[in-house]
Amino acid sequence: MRADIVVNVTPADRRRLEAIVADRSAPQKHVWRANIILATADGCGTAEIMRRSGKSKPVVWRWQARFMAEGVAGLTRDKTRKPGKPPLPAATVQRLVDLALGPPPGDATHWTGRMLAKVVGISLRSVQRILEAHQFAPHRIRTFKLSNDPKFAEKLKDIVGLYVDPPAHAVVLSVDEKSQIQALDRTQPGLPMKSGRAGTMTHDYKRHGTTTLFAALNVLDGTIIGRNMKRHRHQEFIRFLNAVDAQVPRRKDIHAIIDNYATHKHPKVREWLSQHPRWTFHFTPTSASWLNAVEGFFATLTKKRLKRGVFRSVDDLKQTIHRFLEETNSNPKPFVWTADPKRVLAAVKRGKQALESVH
Repeated sequence: MRADIVVNVTPADRRRLEAIVADRSAPQKHVWRANIILATADGCGTAEIMRRSGKSKPVVWRWQARFMAEGVAGLTRDKTRKPGKPPLPAATVQRLVDLALGPPPGDATHWTGRMLAKVVGISLRSVQRILEAHQFAPHRIRTFKLSNDPKFAEKLKDIVGLYVDPPAHAVVLSVDEKSQIQALDRTQPGLPMKSGRAGTMTHDYKRHGTTTLFAALNVLDGTIIGRNMKRHRHQEFIRFLNAVDAQVPRRKDIHAIIDNYATHKHPKVREWLSQHPRWTFHFTPTSASWLNAVEGFFATLTKKRLKRGVFRSVDDLKQTIHRFLEETNSNPKPFVWTADPKRVLAAVKRGKQALESVH
């Protein structure tokens, strides 16, 4: 204990201190402060008090001095601290917000935090706090595309109707192709992930050719019919349709949901369709590929097999895709449409109104 500190603990003070220690709902900072004074009253030295409380020497001395000056009440009260820097003026904050919502200077494509800090004359951290408070993110951008199809609502309801309430004695297939899948081989082997470091992969690669995957997703049971082909012309599309037609039981009609790719509307395809009356094509609205359920399968394939894949030949790539098809079909999951068509139409309407108001 410091020579200039004399701690006198009266019986009343001891009872109050012991009550604080025994109170299970008391803040822990009050408990360890009371323990420091009780240990001092028991004649413990500073080193022993430090060991018991787990606090440093200056902390022990500080609370001994506080108790000597203010008693038990001083242990349960934190002194007010000097205020920090004054908040930024409202005009400065508003100026930054107005700048962030407007176009950046010169040929810059977007505002950065440092650009805003330099123009407004405040720190980068202040800019970040203001942007965060207003939920602005100038460094981010989201892509979108609104369909201009005049029959958007009609086609949307038709396709969603197939998803939600498919016709009896029929198969609903979501059909599309994933073209130009590249067999990419890395120039050097990557390093595995370890603590504190992500796995690595070279940014450059070797091309060994491409393939196109034609796929038909059975909406009812989640199975996939897939074929790899070298190109994606109408000839390959008709070959794929023949393969699908051979696998679907003859007694069932086929409703195929497809996009507006020119190959799907080729005269030869239309001729094939007229020769197969049990087939019906349902075209998605333009710029609405998200309405085609098989796109979800393509996204999963890319994420789990293709994006980080290393393929030393096109055959290697085809075998990987084939194995993924087999895994999907071994544990299929039916496609379930959950979005309300009315909400989709309302969102599209709001998007068009927003575009018209801005441009």
